[in-house]
Amino acid sequence: MYGLWKPRVLGAWRVPASGPVILAVNHSHNIDGPMVMGTAPRGTHFLIKKEAFVGPLGRFLEGIGQLKVDRAVADRAAITDALAVLDQGGVLGIFPEGTRGDGDFASLRAGLAYFAVRSGAPIVPVAVLGSTERRGRLIKGLPPLRSRVDVVFGDAFEAGDGSGRRTRKALDEATVRIQDRLTGHLENARRLTGR
Repeated sequence: MYGLWKPRVLGAWRVPASGPVILAVNHSHNIDGPMVMGTAPRGTHFLIKKEAFVGPLGRFLEGIGQLKVDRAVADRAAITDALAVLDQGGVLGIFPEGTRGDGDFASLRAGLAYFAVRSGAPIVPVAVLGSTERRGRLIKGLPPLRSRVDVVFGDAFEAGDGSGRRTRKALDEATVRIQDRLTGHLENARRLTGR
């Protein structure tokens, strides 16, 4: 990432140095995940759509520990693999909106709340800004080479209410709390970076 673009990383010190943690990343461009993987202070295992695991790219993603998920069903293998990353004290990367979009955390899916409540791992919000501002001249689908992309890590927080409940209601309430924290972080990151 540092060879192709000029990432400006802010707040990486907020990622806990050890223990399980979930990075909740906004997702508006294909490079958002790789940008976080390349700039995060700890190795990150992202849940990535199974369609990306084809040919050499698929072998590469598996080789660096990324997790394949079938978004069309409740993928039990992906859930088990993601929980195993957290159980082993690792870092799980999630795009809480489930797919690329405006990157504004406007419509969260329940997966992030489930993993956070189930594992007890804190969530660190991550805003990737600048990846969609302009298109590259050489490769239209990527930001211009050597352009600045900001990666802003927020304060870690707990998603649960402290009761340990894992009911549907508890997950729905956790999703609302998470969405408030993520949108607040995104607004702060935009102010901080001027984007």
